[in-house]
Amino acid sequence: MKVVIVGGVAGGATAAARIRRLDEQAEIIVFERSGYVSYANCGLPYYIGDVITHKEELTLQTPESFFARFRITVKVRHQVTAIHPESHTVSVEDLETGRKFEESYDKLLLSPGAKPIKPGFFGGNSDRLFTLRTVEDTFRIKEYITKNHPKTVILAGGGFISLELAENLKNLGMEVTIVERLKQLMTPFDPDMAAFLHNELRRNGVQLVLGRAVEGFREREGFVEVLLEDGESLQAHMAVLAMGVVPDTALAREAGLLLGRKDSILVNDRMETSIPDIYAAGDAVQIKNFVTGQDTLVPLAGPANKQGRIAADNICGNHSRYLGAQGSSILKAFDLTAAATGLSETAAKQAGIAADKVILSPMSHAGYYPGGKVMTMKVIFEKGTGRLLGAQIAGYEGVDKRIDVLSVAIHAKMQGAWLKDLELAYAPPFSSAKDPVNMAGYMIENLSKGMVKQFHLEDLEALPEDGSVTRLDVRTVEEYRRGHIEGFVNIPVDELRERLLELDPQKPVYVICQSGLRSYIACRILAQKGFDCYNFSGGYRFYQTVVQERCLIQDASPCGMDTISAASVNS
Repeated sequence: MKVVIVGGVAGGATAAARIRRLDEQAEIIVFERSGYVSYANCGLPYYIGDVITHKEELTLQTPESFFARFRITVKVRHQVTAIHPESHTVSVEDLETGRKFEESYDKLLLSPGAKPIKPGFFGGNSDRLFTLRTVEDTFRIKEYITKNHPKTVILAGGGFISLELAENLKNLGMEVTIVERLKQLMTPFDPDMAAFLHNELRRNGVQLVLGRAVEGFREREGFVEVLLEDGESLQAHMAVLAMGVVPDTALAREAGLLLGRKDSILVNDRMETSIPDIYAAGDAVQIKNFVTGQDTLVPLAGPANKQGRIAADNICGNHSRYLGAQGSSILKAFDLTAAATGLSETAAKQAGIAADKVILSPMSHAGYYPGGKVMTMKVIFEKGTGRLLGAQIAGYEGVDKRIDVLSVAIHAKMQGAWLKDLELAYAPPFSSAKDPVNMAGYMIENLSKGMVKQFHLEDLEALPEDGSVTRLDVRTVEEYRRGHIEGFVNIPVDELRERLLELDPQKPVYVICQSGLRSYIACRILAQKGFDCYNFSGGYRFYQTVVQERCLIQDASPCGMDTISAASVNS
């Protein structure tokens, strides 16, 4: 059997190695148009920022190492220019010499990946304007910075590449501005959770221009000018276009393969395309969302690796199937870690799923052990069934551990309340006896059993102001003094039983504390005394981060004075 693979990196290189492990006799040829067949794509921003100091560390495999270990022929700087399904051949051009030739195959695997979105106004002739997708792109940016020592940079787009570059370029001493047409960065996150990323970036001196679309670039002497949709402009010594990626499927389209969303290659769960003996994997293919079953695109390294392996299995007759992707991801932004898996609340609503959520702010490990850090967790579940749909976490320690547990729980199609039963490793430096994941389960169980009712930020803004409800802050007097929401009266939870006569039992009570725990305790006290009580999901810390971020985006001044007390701005 002769297998030709178009494209390396996550999908193609993984498939090539897997085919060899399954079939020692197969002839395997990989054509890669760049100069690198297998490299650490996710590490590219860290090479630019001098975290990774040797370019050789970006290369996972070379053509020589592939041949030595697997006897796989890898031809870099070779571009497949056409596929001929009827003759089982591909046309290839050697980009170094210009030589053109035909290569036959028994099985063909396409792993062309994705390419950066380049609007018509890209202006690619400017030597101050860059994209970051390949190792060659990385070296161009690094060389420009080394030679020219730019002091300012504008990053157009608010996804993974922009945020990772923002940190690395800022650490090189550059002034960094991110421009994003949406009012938030990182769309896998809901706006309320993205607020924690915004806060961390601003805290480290990164300027955010949100809700403003880039409409063009213009070369200025010594600068590149970034034109915004409202006629304003920004300028910097360099700019990086990072508006996302689209499947690179011109070759597949010309060969007559069926295409799906954004011209992605249609495959079944065996990674087979619409033409026999042709498979596809990686960022260029349309897959299923594991949670919803709907068609989607997930341009991440993890799914691409799995798809490459599954395609290889089926090429070799092993009948593997791809179950779909949850889109699990994690990001380092200076000291903050932000991670997500499954559906966001926004995505659940778009999919027509009736979703609920719990928001909690637990410590990364036992509070009595020094050095614990607060994280904020948002767990999404389906109303009625309790099925877990997704999760997002922002924090400084232990985020990766919790998001992976929640990812497995979603994959296992667990109900949210079942999280309480998970037996997770515990020692004071690492966790608490009730791990944050367990706590999310307890909260979901309490909601499902009617032990507590909750209200959210969007409900807070709609509360009547005619005196028909009681707004209660159960933090300490000192916490309340440092900052509170206007209209909330303060009765510390430890004094609540003795001060019940200060509350009208005929009015619903909406309770808030710093993280949601004391307000839950207050609601249990009040509910058992006949009060109709609602606990604020996320607590005052969550409220303050989200509301102040909204004010900054809307350019309000002073920040949120209509809904947040002056004392709270700096608390």
